Amino acid sequence: MTLMNFIIYATFTMSLMGLAFHRAHLLSALICLEGMMLSLFVGLALWLTLMESTVTTIYPMVLLTLSACEAGTGLSILVATARTHGSDLMQNMNILQC
Repeated sequence: MTLMNFIIYATFTMSLMGLAFHRAHLLSALICLEGMMLSLFVGLALWLTLMESTVTTIYPMVLLTLSACEAGTGLSILVATARTHGSDLMQNMNILQC
């Protein structure tokens, strides 16, 4: 395993652990999801660079576009819950509550 692979795996794992263990605020969960997506983007871009494939060079850009859409949707949900519930604490949100 090269140092670059280790760094990408470690970044993804730390973001996953942050998402699993620090779920107090919705904003911290969104930041952890963004860290996971960015580590996937860097890993995919480096892998395709090493493979020297010209056909699949669009895949990292598609992943980055979907990540931006996910971030926009997450931030709009964050604003909506902050307006209705008063904060972004996960324990205050109830799925059954309108």
